Amino acid sequence: MNKIDISQWKPFAIEKLFMVVKGTRLTKANMRDGEIRFIGASAINNGVTAQIANKEKLHPANTITITYNGSVGEAFYQDEEFWASDDVNVLYPKFEMNQYTALFIIPLLKSAGKKYAFIDKWKKETMEKDSIMLPVDKTGNPDFAYMESYMRNLESAVSSSLTVLRSAKNSKICNLANTPKWNVFTVGQIFPKIVKPQVYHTREVKQENNGIPYVVRSKFNNGIKYLVAKPNGTINPAKVISFGAENATFFYQEKEWISGRDMYYIDTTQIDKYACLFITACLQPIAVKYTYNFGLFPDLLRTEKIKLPVDKNGNVDYSYMSAYMKAVETSSETKVKQLNFA
Repeated sequence: MNKIDISQWKPFAIEKLFMVVKGTRLTKANMRDGEIRFIGASAINNGVTAQIANKEKLHPANTITITYNGSVGEAFYQDEEFWASDDVNVLYPKFEMNQYTALFIIPLLKSAGKKYAFIDKWKKETMEKDSIMLPVDKTGNPDFAYMESYMRNLESAVSSSLTVLRSAKNSKICNLANTPKWNVFTVGQIFPKIVKPQVYHTREVKQENNGIPYVVRSKFNNGIKYLVAKPNGTINPAKVISFGAENATFFYQEKEWISGRDMYYIDTTQIDKYACLFITACLQPIAVKYTYNFGLFPDLLRTEKIKLPVDKNGNVDYSYMSAYMKAVETSSETKVKQLNFA
């Protein structure tokens, strides 16, 4: 599909489009098992972190949930009633919203939330005053008909493109990972050097377009909040894997960088980029266990287990990982070129 022309779009305050309602705290001790969605500060699984039977503070379907704390700015369309945690705000539409208009608006909400890292939080009062850009009709009002039409067409185009992507499933390249030789290691056994870098708070850094990455506890943009001028203090090395203690996500940092609070990195400077990308993917399942209330700190990470391919001697096979990821990169580039998105 062609790129959207946004030159005629206009800003609209979130409070003009939605009523923002704060979620309600519900501790694990008070949760009763059931089939009602509990929406927490999560970036995955449509925000669902539990299934409960509690019904005292439910929100209706056809609303949008958006986190103001933890995984800040993660937004999801909810098509069933649910309980939202106190880390989540619920957006009740002031217009006739359906799934398609919601899905059009959600990336715009997430984009607006990117400027709020975990340490800033996107509080209800701030969220209400923030604006998002939307297409408008000839009267200057949001063009919800266009939004719906665009998303329906996009759905159709993506469905067609999936047919192309599914062909990769049976390709030789994708089957390379089915090596029979994988062993389980503790993370500390493979990566003994896990470093706590110097902390730079947002007030201490200065944005600079040609600067170095400022990495924070975010699941967006490789963890990079923005580029900043290189400070006089310690700079973190390139070619390492970063992660946050809270809101844990693993990212490969290809360039020198600095970090915000509660960030750490695994020293992988002796391993090539492609093997590191493979390892990063293998580490991600660990992060699912660690949330805002239960941080992933170095001592915990060292005891976690990771499964990796090994050579005939039982050693970690970095050469295989590198070759595999290079093949995936080539395959992905070929597949992307076949998609019908200009």
